[in-house]
Amino acid sequence: MTPVATPFRMIAAPYTPFASGGDVNFSAVEELAELLVDNAVSGAFICGTTGESMSLTIDERMQLTEAWIRAAAGRFDVIVHVGHTCQRDAMELAAHAAHCKATSIAAMAPCFAKPATPEALADFCAPIAAAAGALPFYYYHIPIMTAVPMSMATFLPIAARRIPSLVGLKYSHEDFVDMAACVALENGRFEILFGKDELLLSALAFGVRGAVGSTYNFMAPLYQRVIAAFDAGDLVAARQEQLRAVALMRMMGRFGGFAFGAMKDLMRRLGIDCGLPRSPLAALTPALSVELDAELARMEFDSFCSKTAKAPARSAPPGAKPAPVS
Repeated sequence: MTPVATPFRMIAAPYTPFASGGDVNFSAVEELAELLVDNAVSGAFICGTTGESMSLTIDERMQLTEAWIRAAAGRFDVIVHVGHTCQRDAMELAAHAAHCKATSIAAMAPCFAKPATPEALADFCAPIAAAAGALPFYYYHIPIMTAVPMSMATFLPIAARRIPSLVGLKYSHEDFVDMAACVALENGRFEILFGKDELLLSALAFGVRGAVGSTYNFMAPLYQRVIAAFDAGDLVAARQEQLRAVALMRMMGRFGGFAFGAMKDLMRRLGIDCGLPRSPLAALTPALSVELDAELARMEFDSFCSKTAKAPARSAPPGAKPAPVS
């Protein structure tokens, strides 16, 4: 008898919407939340990298937490990133998230004065997690931003002894050897939320059953088809769908990759105005915006966002070549 796969937790990392003057547009959160509901994601990971957390004030981050929890209204999880370069500010954000009844919290390493050992990182995170009481805590591993590249398989057992509420990681890194070791630790004790959308299929092969990503804001249906095909044992279909996402990401590389200017431009195509990114991040020029729109139309981007788009047929022969990546 084939075992039933654990339900997958797909968690979107929403963009923080800004008004024309640069202030946070809190009223747009409800619209963003409805998009997540429509796309049947499991949750929202707010005020993270995609949410430009390090460009927000403490007060703005607290108000966003309140706005997202109101908008979610219990329909999906709200994970609040509370990480900060200042431990005490992070503790304040953690306590506030618990007061607002967030589902859980997460924190990345400080990116200026950096912990040099797993023990130092655990000691930095422990008071932050404790400030939220028993609320589940995830360490947010994103060394490309924090420049704290230590092994998470080494960190987790040390952190678990210091942080009773530790439940796992948001793992935004390409080290699959380390990640696989984290998945296997203590018979799968820790939940690993994978954070590299373009590599989701690879993470599934290692047993990951949850992910957080910016592209889940708008093309969750495509990734749901990847997951469904993988769970059905149809790797040909899973690869073809994953390669469609890779093709989009390679195309976006011409516009600064997944820089927030281009991504917020893409969100406007879906009818949701998230404004412009905060300085020092740059918006697309009008000419590039027109070019991006043409590229998205050429790639039939709307089908990426459609729940009803036809997935590749399972009847494709095992040796079939995947669709070309443009």
